[in-house]
Amino acid sequence: MSETTVGQPRVDSSKRTWLIASGCAGVVGGVATAVPFVSTFEPSEKAKAAGAPVEVDISGLKPGEKVTVEWRGKPVWILKRTPQQIAELAKLDGQLADPASKRNPDEFTPKYAQNEHRSIKPDVLVVVGICTHLGCSPIDKFQTGPQPSLPDNWEGGFLCPCHGSTFDLAGRVFKNKPAPDNLPVPPHMYLSDTRLLIGDDKKAA
Repeated sequence: MSETTVGQPRVDSSKRTWLIASGCAGVVGGVATAVPFVSTFEPSEKAKAAGAPVEVDISGLKPGEKVTVEWRGKPVWILKRTPQQIAELAKLDGQLADPASKRNPDEFTPKYAQNEHRSIKPDVLVVVGICTHLGCSPIDKFQTGPQPSLPDNWEGGFLCPCHGSTFDLAGRVFKNKPAPDNLPVPPHMYLSDTRLLIGDDKKAA
C-alpha cells in the first residue's frame, strides 16, 4: 500500500482550480446549515496571493460542522468531527486505498497527521478540499446510510461529483476510485485551543 499507483493522472498543484459546491457546510444527520467562508483573521489580498498563512478562529465550530477558508487560492476545510465519527474511522481501513497515509507523505500528509484521524487533534480535520484526480471540489456527504452514488454502508464523508471518488471523514480515498491519493493535509498548527494557523507548521507537534 505504500507505493504510488502507476498510470493514474496526478494533479499539478500549480494548475489546480476549485469549485465551492453548495453543500460546503453540513451537520451530521443530513441537516445542512449555511456556514460562510471564515474571514476573521484573514490576511490582505496581496498577502494571500503571496501564500501568506491564514489564521482562523474555530471557537464557534460545533461537532458535525465544517467551515471553508481560502489559502493560496485553494479551499481548506476545517471539520469538527463528533465522537461517533471519530470512532467509525478505525472500521474503514479495509475499504480504503491508503488507510495509513503512506503514499507521497511529503505532498499529502505531514508527519503530525500520519495517524488514523489524519489530524493533530482527533476531532478537528484540516484538509484541502480538492480531489486528487482532476482537481474538482468534493461535496459533503455526512449523512450515513444508502444514498445515490454511495454504498449502502456509507458512514459519512465526501463525494467528488465529477468522477465519483469517495473519501471518508479523514479525507482518505476509498479503493477502486479514480482519485489516486487521499485529500492533502495542508501545513497547519494550533496557536491556541481555538485558533488555527493554516500554511505554517514550524511549531506543530
